[in-house]
Amino acid sequence: MFQPPPFRADHVGSLLRPAALLDLRRRAARGEATPAALAAAENEAIAAAVKLQERVGLKLATDGEFRRRSYHSYFYAQLGDVAPDVIPAGDASAKGRGAQPQAVINSKLRWTHPIHVEDFRLLAALTRATPKITIPGPCALHFRGGDAAVTAHAYDDVEEFWNDTVAAFRAELQALAAAGCTYVQIDETAFAKFGDPDVQAALAARGDDWSRLIDTYIDATNRVLRDLPVSLRIGMHLCRGNRGGTWHAEGSYDAVAERLFNRLAIPFYLLEYDSPRAGDFTPLRHVPPDKRIVLGLVSTKTSALEDKGALKRRLDAASRHVDLARLSVSPQCGFASVAEGNPVTPQAQEAKLRLIVDLAREVWGTN
Repeated sequence: MFQPPPFRADHVGSLLRPAALLDLRRRAARGEATPAALAAAENEAIAAAVKLQERVGLKLATDGEFRRRSYHSYFYAQLGDVAPDVIPAGDASAKGRGAQPQAVINSKLRWTHPIHVEDFRLLAALTRATPKITIPGPCALHFRGGDAAVTAHAYDDVEEFWNDTVAAFRAELQALAAAGCTYVQIDETAFAKFGDPDVQAALAARGDDWSRLIDTYIDATNRVLRDLPVSLRIGMHLCRGNRGGTWHAEGSYDAVAERLFNRLAIPFYLLEYDSPRAGDFTPLRHVPPDKRIVLGLVSTKTSALEDKGALKRRLDAASRHVDLARLSVSPQCGFASVAEGNPVTPQAQEAKLRLIVDLAREVWGTN
């Protein structure tokens, strides 16, 4: 029987890149390897990643985001001379809170060609599992720079920026649906960060009211999602930063929960919930009965394997706010939101993916 996403055992998307692929990418950047050789190595690594996901029993498969420098940089680079992830000088990315990346917008945004359609087609050819395509959220650029970044070089009118952003994302989603894609995940980290007092203060310092931004971002995202093909299931992943084992924010979902779950036209959410930085499960009381939640209970920031019994107790706690029938499990984020990856071994990565599959089978009788 067909099971639409999300699956009882899901995962956020990115996987650890093989060391040989990272080395070849560095050589290609220096002109020591051809683009064709790099593409062939990427295809080989993606095929191995698909086999990994099949081996642990997942019903979905991603390409591990192996062609990307970061989870969002590749997508935005196809829209113009823009970058969502410029790291401020002096950020050593030490364990703990890392510096929030900043956006640079040097041109207007234009969708000129499908960005991930070929990635979907490769996955569809490699596996019988459901291909899952991950794209960044439409609010990432603005969140990391505000109106000042929008108008610094490319735009005089911020509303034009939002119109261009919405048009670009809609075009890509429509192209994916036309190609047969049925599962897309939007990675929109901003919503999970609004509950952090330090983030609120930083936004205020640049002239932004953080609560008003929530409404702006919900409205922009809903414009992207309006009247898309019904065959396309779109979920949203939220986290507080995931770069080399570091994080960018902390705080519960309380600040956004009621609007996020009720006003945003998203049928399911993949929520970071692996540490006390995410708060408790009480914000889930705002989830309406027609929506589902994927609980990111397993950390991708460390190789330590979680205890299955403890995860079951956390599921039980969450089910006091959202019925167990509408819950799923996943890692809290990807294993490599940037190409260098988190400080996790490949063996631990596989063990953690297998753990969520085993947990789902024991709790729901299916993965």
